Amino acid sequence: MPVAVVTDSTAYLPPEPVAKYAISVLPLPVTLSGSEGREGVDVTPADVTVAMAQRRVRVTTSRLAPAELVECYRRLFDEGATGVVSVHISSKLSGTYDAAVSAAAEFDGKVRVVDSLSTAMGLGFPVLAAARTAGRGRGIDIVERDAVAAVKRTTTMFYVDTLEFLRRGGRIGAASALVGTALAVKPILHVDEGTLVVREKLRTASRALARLADLLEAAGHEGAVDVAVHHLAAPGPAEELAARLKERFGRRLRILYTSEVGAAVGAHVGPGLVGAVVHRRVD
Repeated sequence: MPVAVVTDSTAYLPPEPVAKYAISVLPLPVTLSGSEGREGVDVTPADVTVAMAQRRVRVTTSRLAPAELVECYRRLFDEGATGVVSVHISSKLSGTYDAAVSAAAEFDGKVRVVDSLSTAMGLGFPVLAAARTAGRGRGIDIVERDAVAAVKRTTTMFYVDTLEFLRRGGRIGAASALVGTALAVKPILHVDEGTLVVREKLRTASRALARLADLLEAAGHEGAVDVAVHHLAAPGPAEELAARLKERFGRRLRILYTSEVGAAVGAHVGPGLVGAVVHRRVD
């Protein structure tokens, strides 16, 4: 059996490659007003959207437990894996990476943990890079190397209706959130070295969408690219962004995914999120 690849549910991977490469996806815990469930299993994006519309309902997320990761790694080795590469949401956005590092310490170097420095398909593309390399029968050093290299070729940007939800979850500074809310702007955010940074602030959603397409095109300015468009309760704008990017990239666009983010990310960004991940290919 080749090196096994593990990730968490915030990658929002399409089901086809998950099945093809036997990627182990561990769902993050999400709590709605004291009741805990698993992202994508017990708690859906619609559940979070409704909860956030009812502001009295509190939505929180938790990291994966080290014990759960240990159990996953042990199962993979019992099934014959020669090693495990575990790729996770940015260590600056979740404690899941640290939990994986703690779990990996029990396996004498046979488990390597990679910080994607992102989330959604900003995490998903490095996972797929690792899985493809593992599928070719390469060793753990090469699988880990290709995952890390893919992180460096991936850009994640998005806009939200308000920064209030990011402020509540501590994912962005109170000062930036206050300015954005006071001016009623549509902020464009960039995942920079694992941290959320406000890139620009636009007055309307239509201007934010157009500017987002400009910035994403610049991020994949040369060579072939894969793109993933994400949204939360905003399918129309997501389709519009996908169409803009298809036109901008033309024949350089090899793969285009479109999906709604799950509860763990949705709990922090709020309904109205629209964004995309550009992955610069090397083949």
